[in-house]
Amino acid sequence: MRTCYRRKEKVCSSHGKRILPLIQMVCILVVLLHAISGKGVELGTRHKTILPCAVAPETPGVAPSNVAEYVTSAYGKWTWGPGTNEGQKLTLMPAGYAGATNAARLLSFFSLADVHITDKESPAQVPYLGWSATFGDPGIANLNPSSYSPVVLDTTYRLDAAVKTINELHRIIPFDFGIVLGDMCNSGQYNELRWFIDVMDGQYITPSSGAHDGADTIDYQKPFQAAGINRSIPWYAVIGNHDQAWMGIGYPSDKIQQTMVSSNVLNISPNGPLIPPGADGAGMYVGVVDGSTPYGTVVKWGATNLFDTPPTVVADEDRRMLSTTLDSPTNFVNAFFATTSQPVGHGFTNGINGSLAACYSFEPLTNLPVKVIVLDNTCKSDEPGHLATFYGGGWVDAARYNWLTNELQEGQNADQLMILACHIPILPYTSATNMTRMNTFYDPVSETNLVATLHAYPNLILVMAGHRHQNVVTPFPSPDPDCPERGFWQVETVSMREFPQQMCAWEIIRNSDNSISILTTSVDPAVDERSLAWRSRAYGIATERIFGRLSQDDTSSRTYNAELVVQLSPAMQTKIADTGTSLAYRTYIDHTQAGIEVGFLGSLKSADTLHGSWLDVPSATNSPWRVPVPQERQFFRAFK
Repeated sequence: MRTCYRRKEKVCSSHGKRILPLIQMVCILVVLLHAISGKGVELGTRHKTILPCAVAPETPGVAPSNVAEYVTSAYGKWTWGPGTNEGQKLTLMPAGYAGATNAARLLSFFSLADVHITDKESPAQVPYLGWSATFGDPGIANLNPSSYSPVVLDTTYRLDAAVKTINELHRIIPFDFGIVLGDMCNSGQYNELRWFIDVMDGQYITPSSGAHDGADTIDYQKPFQAAGINRSIPWYAVIGNHDQAWMGIGYPSDKIQQTMVSSNVLNISPNGPLIPPGADGAGMYVGVVDGSTPYGTVVKWGATNLFDTPPTVVADEDRRMLSTTLDSPTNFVNAFFATTSQPVGHGFTNGINGSLAACYSFEPLTNLPVKVIVLDNTCKSDEPGHLATFYGGGWVDAARYNWLTNELQEGQNADQLMILACHIPILPYTSATNMTRMNTFYDPVSETNLVATLHAYPNLILVMAGHRHQNVVTPFPSPDPDCPERGFWQVETVSMREFPQQMCAWEIIRNSDNSISILTTSVDPAVDERSLAWRSRAYGIATERIFGRLSQDDTSSRTYNAELVVQLSPAMQTKIADTGTSLAYRTYIDHTQAGIEVGFLGSLKSADTLHGSWLDVPSATNSPWRVPVPQERQFFRAFK
């Protein structure tokens, strides 16, 4: 894994930002050659990956409602495998380009996507759809995964584990910023977003609503103190479809809005669909999770004729919908101003109405020519050309399109490298292995036109997105071979909800020929064995198997780590020449057939934990240094 470094001197004057602490390290990863204990920090999938264990064909099926067996059965088992690295990708570079060496680091940042913090006790989350399904039913794989799986039980705990990992990474790989690529909420409720922000802020979390059943006795219901993100790391937010639409797909009708804050469990049509008119129908109660049960039994669901009286819950005003009209996510935006982490508002501007409310841009570092453009490309209520009751796709209306082109033009005029962050990917590859393009917008023509617009700005190097819960990298080569700088990369990252439940660490590197390398590394959150986050990992893997979204013999990690190379215009090559921080003291990990080797410059130090002190490795007199066997997990970094 490539990483960063620390030096005992001022940062390059082109950065002009600060004096760094004593020595800035380079790169590190956890070493594990022997027994897998589940302790410590899993810092990067370039080093090792989580692999689902194959399920034998004769293994008895597990009912989706039998949550206890998600962990104990073969369906939730996993092991560690070797790291993954797709290598250097030169798709955007001129014909015959042979590559260049990494010269300096420009940026280091992290991203989270599709966390889906869930109010499992809400009367309008529709858990019965998954809970009541039958193992082996071919239609089960098509269920909306946001409606139910046991991962809903501990979403705040899982986010807290990710935040702790970010903080630990920050000790050895300082992040300049972080960004959340949408779907912080599962169903657009105020309390869901409040929990997300409060976990990031390090507040005391009460991860339940209404009656708070089981808060004293049930592990996933117990209040806890969140760690909170390191205060030196600013983080920014992108709006997703689940942040404003009911279940991410439905316009919040008056019926749904009223149900969310009432005591009545939602009553919908048993014949579907899970959007109006089905959601506005009647005949089936959708159920809620009983927080007083150890495995989150879903209760109060079934045909209305099975109930003598309508089922109820304790009402909770904090369950209210954030967006009463989808074209104006003002309430969602304003919630980010009640925060203790940085920056206040997390990129948004307070009080803006209309479809531009969640659009903004920022410059991560002073005097570094990089601009991040955050685009709300979710579908709004007044957009033509789409199914009038479904809001899970992408769209950029005229106001947002004009805003985007203005931001791109301003960045181009200012000679800034540009990164576009949005929730819904733009004309991506179908999957990591299927290199055909698929439409994610309601209007394929507008989506294609948007790509053409992006090609018109040579300083755009990267589009970041979530939404599909996949690690997929899609190149967009320049339409003009004589101007390769008009190409850009799109990187989609996986969900923190579904397997593999990862975040992503990024580095933007200047190469020796003043091209740019984008280094992506999927990161597994650090989890203590038998913790709620550890159990959620098993829940996530088992869900993919039990619901038929992962074949029983599929043992792939679903990670994608690569070095994505971008050609710059002559003007930008000149602009960034000599910028960034030297990589002279970087450390890297290689996994060979003979074991793990640590490459380094300077002197090598190690620590048993990221919280412990760094000690010299006296045997490491030459690089690369082979880690002796047996060896428990360790962390390494190089010093000047």
